[in-house]
Amino acid sequence: MKVLIAEDDPNTRNGLGEILEAEGYETVAAENGNEALRLFAQEAPDFVCLDIMMPGVSGYDVCREIRRSDPAVPVIFISAKSEEIDKVVGLELGADDFIVKPFGVKEVVARIRAVTRRRFAAVQAGARSASFRIGDLEVSPSELRARRNGNSIELSLRDVKILALLREHKGSVVTRDVFFRECWGLRHVPNSRTLDQHIAQLRKRIELDPKNPAIVLTVHGAGYRYDE
Repeated sequence: MKVLIAEDDPNTRNGLGEILEAEGYETVAAENGNEALRLFAQEAPDFVCLDIMMPGVSGYDVCREIRRSDPAVPVIFISAKSEEIDKVVGLELGADDFIVKPFGVKEVVARIRAVTRRRFAAVQAGARSASFRIGDLEVSPSELRARRNGNSIELSLRDVKILALLREHKGSVVTRDVFFRECWGLRHVPNSRTLDQHIAQLRKRIELDPKNPAIVLTVHGAGYRYDE
């Protein structure tokens, strides 16, 4: 999924980009309202993170223009404006959520995941379920969740991509290059520990015994494998 980040403060813009990319999203960034509108038309993002106070065209005006061309694309306002009236105006313009600066990483991740689930639900309405089983887990990509014995496990978009890739190639080694290409994107150049660290965190959530994994198996010197 592609996210447009429109934010004039470079620290906030870069921070949001890092959070979203760590979750598995592709991002495009705009420094002002005019650039945001140009990139929205050019890139057709799946949803938008939008600052209110930007040079030139404000976030409110950007939201109005976006809503004229696409009434359904999710918009999250991220702003230092915390008065109730600011939130009301944003929601009346069709925003899906409103995050106040300064914000925490966990808050942003939770809200982004909630918007992603709603986006998936809207796109897949009426379509057959894309859920799949891997090991003893039932993975629901549209919910960014897995379930085991009735217990729910939160997943990131990248977690879902990794599990789907392993299931697709069950019994075969998925190399590091394939993981980076399919789950991080061609333009992402990770360091040597990026994949291993992500797998370690994923195992803590999905494996009954992370030290003796049954779903994501290590193939030393090559990559990872899932054996049904």
